[in-house]
Amino acid sequence: MKPVAIFRFSQTEGPGYFATFLDSCGIPWTIFKLDAGDVVLSDFWRYSGFVFMGGPMSVNDALPWKLPILELIREAVKNDQPCLGHCLGGQLISKALGGMVTKNPVKEIGWGQVKAANNPTAKEWLDGVSGFSAFQWHSETFTVPLGAERILVSAYCENQAFVLGKHLGMQCHIEMTAEMIEIWCSDGAREIEEEVSQHRAVAVQNPEQIRAAMPGNLPGLNAIARKLYGKWVRGLDGVAKQSSANTGPTVRISSQ
Repeated sequence: MKPVAIFRFSQTEGPGYFATFLDSCGIPWTIFKLDAGDVVLSDFWRYSGFVFMGGPMSVNDALPWKLPILELIREAVKNDQPCLGHCLGGQLISKALGGMVTKNPVKEIGWGQVKAANNPTAKEWLDGVSGFSAFQWHSETFTVPLGAERILVSAYCENQAFVLGKHLGMQCHIEMTAEMIEIWCSDGAREIEEEVSQHRAVAVQNPEQIRAAMPGNLPGLNAIARKLYGKWVRGLDGVAKQSSANTGPTVRISSQ
């Protein structure tokens, strides 16, 4: 099948557990490191789907790759090629489809409970899971594009994830690995300290709290990632064709 194209915008915000999941399913993937000078692809028809990772920048910034990425997302949606966004990536999908990205009422950093929205789409994508402890690191939020449905909410950020057909945009991070969390805690220590010193830390955990909660929360986050990623990859052209041809299970949701 055609590979999945993954777009990285920041060196420390790579595909993480998503890459592990694709490998476990035997799904090929290619990464485009825009932070390292790679350019946005133009031969989008060579890929089965498109994945957009996180980053510290704002979708509202004048970024050199922003307009090509937004146009790629629109073309992918028009051609029924699944898109998947994590945090900044979810904001890019929302923006491309007519949504807005604005400041969230509070900054969210660390582990935070998210809940499933009360609609059939949420039940389908989450396989009946009512909530879980997600990983957060954001100060902005997206609106749900016209025609899409919200599937995840939280006390501090109303729009945590939305679905439009085969496309999934998320504000929270489900791609986390222990290594990524450790790097983010080290790199973001000053940001956290500033939030605490300014008494803005209503939804911000310090690095010690984040690390202490990791053993109890990361396995559950990986399990949720398998559910959501498993649903998403079923929309890929090669996976869908293999499934309809009854050639056996391609996506091993319970692996890893």
